[in-house]
Amino acid sequence: MKAKPMTKIRLTQALVLSAVALAAGCSMAPKYERPEAPVATDWPGLRLARSLAVVPTGASTAVQTTAAADIEWQSFFSDPKLRLMIEAALRNNRDLRIAVLNIEQARAQFQIRRADQFPTVGAAATGSRQPAAGGNISSVYTAGLAMTSYEIDFFGRVASLKDAALAQYLATEEGRKTTQISLIATVANTWLSLLADEELLAITQQTLATREESFKLSQLRFDNGATSELDLRQAESLTEAARINLAQLQRQRALDENLLTLLLGQPLTGELAAALPAGQALADAPLMVDVPAGLPSDLLTKRPDIRQAEQQLLAANANIGAARAAFFPRISLTASAGSVSNHLSGLFESGTYGWTLAPQLFLPLFDAGRNRAGLDSANVNRDIAVAQYEKAIQTAFREVADALAGRATLGEQLRAQQAQASAEATRFKLSDLRYQNGISSQLDLLDAQRSLFAARQAVVQTRLLQLQNQVTLYKTLGGGWKEPVTAAVATGTTRP
Repeated sequence: MKAKPMTKIRLTQALVLSAVALAAGCSMAPKYERPEAPVATDWPGLRLARSLAVVPTGASTAVQTTAAADIEWQSFFSDPKLRLMIEAALRNNRDLRIAVLNIEQARAQFQIRRADQFPTVGAAATGSRQPAAGGNISSVYTAGLAMTSYEIDFFGRVASLKDAALAQYLATEEGRKTTQISLIATVANTWLSLLADEELLAITQQTLATREESFKLSQLRFDNGATSELDLRQAESLTEAARINLAQLQRQRALDENLLTLLLGQPLTGELAAALPAGQALADAPLMVDVPAGLPSDLLTKRPDIRQAEQQLLAANANIGAARAAFFPRISLTASAGSVSNHLSGLFESGTYGWTLAPQLFLPLFDAGRNRAGLDSANVNRDIAVAQYEKAIQTAFREVADALAGRATLGEQLRAQQAQASAEATRFKLSDLRYQNGISSQLDLLDAQRSLFAARQAVVQTRLLQLQNQVTLYKTLGGGWKEPVTAAVATGTTRP
């Protein structure tokens, strides 16, 4: 018995199903291979630390084996006032808010590209009247469902555009994490700067009071002819220098407070005002967790900015696939099904059902080099993305190496400057005693006073650098974006 030939409808359905099946597995995008990391296999800062045999003194002595990127910022910063500031910044900072909105925009763009892989079906109604033979008027009315210009993705053009949009969406997610890391570190460093401002203001006010007393005494001795005008003007100069330092520090504290206000995105009132440092010294600041450096290769998976650069590289790679597919035929399908009638009044009567199916194939023959230029542009964009990815790795390597160098040396620098400040304090006491007993000149006393003031300032500034270096190391190792599980669930962060 001979098989019956397939009808045109069944043949068309078979062709459509075959086209969809082929489109699902076809892609013109080149195979992605992660570029080699153009950095060394070890940190130069670690070699420096080993050579100095220095143990960091600005961090907790507890051994920490968890990577920085896996330590929530709530665990890294133990000071409740600082955590309050960071929480306010995460709620209200405008840069972070923009980064979150960029994610929403990229998600919408991805959903648009994903929707292009499916046919768009909607209700449609048409009507046309035109002259016919014999002077009559021909009328045709239709109403029903219609599918317009659905592209059958034989060569993966639409799929490649969807993959590129997905990679861009994931890149914006990583960009949001990078913004959060920078925000947390900047808030912490600004808060530490305010602590240093408070301590330096206290030192300067004490020094100014001492110098004012010395100046009064010098004035009295000059009036009685016991000293020369040179000693008097020297004492006056040091007093005015202390006033200059006091004014500079007051201005710097105001600037740091203004910066903190900008970072938090709201005025420093209420509990935030109460959380500002007031009379608290840097030495009393709670210690932060000492994080391990790990290996340079760990940064590829720990640093959101490197992952962002890699996602942008993946997007550029997918765009090459779309540009290649533009050289091949593009097949689109238009179809409709519904009621057809020559009279509007009989449009929905029985027996008026009809359908249309109109496939279209377009093969580019001459486009003045448009497709070739598009492919060249896609290839160049991929090369640019590779260079940007490699630069992101090199920049991250340099930042971590700088922070490790600071951790290896700032502890010893702080110890030495504390010893120097202690020696200068003893020197000042002895100079004052010698001056009171007429053994040394006032010039020696003023010089000792000036050296003591500079040494005390240097101790505060070095301690600030050490604490800020701890924050920077935590930031450069990718710490600060991870939230506790409960917080992550509350934000409803999901991928499409």
